[in-house]
Amino acid sequence: MRERVLAIVTIIAQYVMTDREQLTESEIVEELMAEGFDAEEIDAAFRWMEGLSLHPREQDGKPLLIPTHRVFTLEEVWGMSAEARGFLMRLRTLGILDDEAEEEIIERSLQVAEDEVSLKEVKVLTALVLFARNTQDWRREVDCFMDDDWARMFH
Repeated sequence: MRERVLAIVTIIAQYVMTDREQLTESEIVEELMAEGFDAEEIDAAFRWMEGLSLHPREQDGKPLLIPTHRVFTLEEVWGMSAEARGFLMRLRTLGILDDEAEEEIIERSLQVAEDEVSLKEVKVLTALVLFARNTQDWRREVDCFMDDDWARMFH
């Protein structure tokens, strides 16, 4: 079920990322049900996304003076693929993720994990966390890392 819920979240995120007319929640639900998703899966996806938007992280605006490095716990190492952990470290090193965003992504990854969390799943979670924080500021970066186009991110 986890894969199907993440698929729903990905579809909803794609609706948000496109510049077309925004659909209502009921229209999205109708489209998802027409694609074969059941109500329980759709509800789980909306609950997860609602949790992101109801608990926004505070931004104090102070620059981080000392760079930090995250050490993964054994549970995180076993729960996330090496590629997924490397992806998060790369985004953190590039300054795309701050400490709070990285922690939120790791926490949510492990919450949905029945098996090892893949790179693709972490990318989806990362996109949603960044969009929940500020949709317009992160649109370009999310497009770049979802397409594995790291060069475009710097130009």
